[in-house]
Amino acid sequence: MKIPNDPMMLLSFINTQLRDHYATFDNLCEENDLDSDAIQLKLSSADYYYDTVANQFV
Repeated sequence: MKIPNDPMMLLSFINTQLRDHYATFDNLCEENDLDSDAIQLKLSSADYYYDTVANQFV
């Protein structure tokens, strides 16, 4: 799976995937062989963090 590099595009892409297809962020990363730490680092640079209850980056 190719993911966007821009933090805002990445945020939209990841949250859409979580909403439509995956129960957790870990599940999304595992099934698509994505580096969860790198994604979280990039999104935290834009002040977004994963909320497990909402299952999205907020």
